[in-house]
Formats: sequence, C-alpha cells, structure tokens
Amino acid sequence: MHPTEYPSAWHHPPTRRAWVQHMVLIVVRSVGWVATWLGSLFLVVATPRWIGWAFLLLLVYATFRAVLQLAHIGPSIQMQRVLWQYPWQFLTDVPRGRNKHPGLQDDAMWFELPNPEDPEERIPLPFLSTMRTFWWMRRFGTTRTKPELKAQIEPLWFAGDPRFVAVVAAPGRGGKGPKRLHLLYQRAAAGRRGADPVHWNACPAALERARRAGAHVPESVPPFPRPN
Repeated sequence: MHPTEYPSAWHHPPTRRAWVQHMVLIVVRSVGWVATWLGSLFLVVATPRWIGWAFLLLLVYATFRAVLQLAHIGPSIQMQRVLWQYPWQFLTDVPRGRNKHPGLQDDAMWFELPNPEDPEERIPLPFLSTMRTFWWMRRFGTTRTKPELKAQIEPLWFAGDPRFVAVVAAPGRGGKGPKRLHLLYQRAAAGRRGADPVHWNACPAALERARRAGAHVPESVPPFPRPN
C-alpha cells in the first residue's frame, strides 16, 4: 500500500517507526546531557578550585545542551498529533527559499504551498524553529548547492495544512518511509503574541481538524479580501 493511500500518516508503519526513532534519540540525548550535567556538578564541588573552573565550563555547556534537548519534546509530541490527523502527500518542485518571504512576518526558510480550498492561493509555510534546521538549510540550496543535495528532499513528504500546521520529511532509504521529520507551523497557529490573525479561507471542518492537530485557531476564519 502506497504511503499516500493510508487514512493518516500515522497509519503508515514506517512513519510510526520514524517517529519512535526520533523520540528515542531525543530521550537518549536528554538523559546523556543530564548525566553529564550531574557529573560536572560533582566534579566542580569535589575537585580543587583551579581544576574546578574547567569543569564549570563543561557544566554550563551541559546545561545549555540539556535544555535544548528537552525543548525538542513538545514539538515532537505535536508532530505526532499532526500525523494522526493528516495523510501523507508527495510533492515535487515545491517553491522554497532561504530569504524573507513577502507574505511572512519572520525572516525564515519557507516552503510555498497551495491552499487546500483554493489551489490558486499560495501559502508560505515557514521554518520558525531554529532547532534541527541545519540539515534542511543545506538542502534548500543556493546557486552553489550540489544537485544531489537538493535531490535529497525530492519528493517532499508533506502531512498537514499549510494554513496552520504540518510535518515535512525527506524520503528515507528506498523511498518507503520518511526521515528527518520536522514540524512546521504558522505563527498565529502556534498562539504566538503579536502574530497576524489567520486569514486564509478555511471551512469549519478544516478548522476543527487543525485544532485536533494541536493548532491554535479561532472558531471561524473570515475570508481574506483579495485585491481588485
């Protein structure tokens, strides 16, 4: 059965395995850095002061890395909620960029995708999180990027609604499963203060589905006035 034929991405067994592997890696790294932090703290206290300064630097770095790893847990859980709600789509030649998009508040990498209810309307979906984006940044490419790097995200695995929240992934080995799962979302759908309200046309069913996927959406979304 083709990955796009499942009722949701989560029903696809290789996707579930990819998400579990993603979570296991986060947990293992978190435990490792917490253990390093505890060991560094002990050495700072137990060793002479002139040696303890060196372990103090390790303690500070371990604190940073432990907090960074723990910050991955929330987005990863929401990623699962998105996979529960939306099926995979395979998209090719998706417009993308590393420069600021005129339709976005943030200076971020972006994919440009069609509105599910109005294919003529193109919606920029940004990479708002800076975590785990370097791999994607290299493959987004510039004029100097090797074609084989760009080809590693073709076709793009996409599950979600670009108006609110989505998961993207690269094809895994053999193309049978995804790898490099990454959560994307609009600022407003994340409930961020100061974000522009959601204005893309969306029916009540789409709003409810996005809500179940963990997006912050209003009870209704007024149509965005198009320029004459």
